[in-house]
Amino acid sequence: MPVLRRLLPRRLRADAASIVLALVGGVAPAWAQAGTAAPPEAQIAKVPMKGAGTFGSTLELHTEVFKPAGDGPFPVLVYAHGRSGTQQERSAMTEVVPRQFLNYWTEQGFAVVAPARPGYGKTGGSDREVPGHRWGPGGACLGAPDPARVATVAAAATQAAVTWAREQPWAVRSKIVLAGNSVGGLATAALAATDPEGVVAYINFAGGVAGNPDQSPGKSCAPELVRDAFSRYGKTTRVPGLWLYAENDRFWGADVPKQWHAAFAEGSPGAVFVATPPVPNADGHELIFVGRDLWSAAVDRFLKDMGLR
Repeated sequence: MPVLRRLLPRRLRADAASIVLALVGGVAPAWAQAGTAAPPEAQIAKVPMKGAGTFGSTLELHTEVFKPAGDGPFPVLVYAHGRSGTQQERSAMTEVVPRQFLNYWTEQGFAVVAPARPGYGKTGGSDREVPGHRWGPGGACLGAPDPARVATVAAAATQAAVTWAREQPWAVRSKIVLAGNSVGGLATAALAATDPEGVVAYINFAGGVAGNPDQSPGKSCAPELVRDAFSRYGKTTRVPGLWLYAENDRFWGADVPKQWHAAFAEGSPGAVFVATPPVPNADGHELIFVGRDLWSAAVDRFLKDMGLR
């Protein structure tokens, strides 16, 4: 599903343009205009993921690590990115975690760990997340996606990052929050359902698979299969969760995510669903990138209820 194709390159171009303007025209970057702190500098780690390399070897995940000011130890947010529609765009990924989202977490005193999954950016390797469907003329969905397989494969990278983070001296190994966007949101829910050690909560931003906002806006391919996957996850999830979807999400539409949550909540009633107002002047699927004003209050409440802020 073309998440990074539309979202990441455009955000990177906008960020780059703001920096150039700041240098040559005296215009401050967006974060400065908003009165927020500059994004923290990324440290790059190589997180081992067993079995993800050639012939089952270990693949090193190119991972962005950001830490707030201070000596720590810090609670940790482990982030799972979305999916782009083409191999070229996946290979070209240079920024794993949205900076607006990143700043929120470091402001809360969290360290952020964001691995690039196999097939993406500097991690390289083969794409392991092919959904299994394709789009035909007129927005017709051909074949059937396999959401559970995609989520399991993507979640394995997040689990590798969780395991690595818990070994770091600057991390509070018992206070890890998972968060993911789009395919990463689905993968986050899948991993939370396994009750991973150290994880105390998860946040699903616009989670799902098999959307196509260009050919089939608001109507994804076989949403009932995603519903069934979420239903299975709900039966084994024990940690609290927060689900955030914008009303103008062009990948899923406004109603289907509520059905997904209802299926999940039959087994795990502790998951809170928040339908945010439409993201202004953008596809609502960009919520995590440009909609901080729409989701931050809900995340504030969630963290407060968890005793994490």
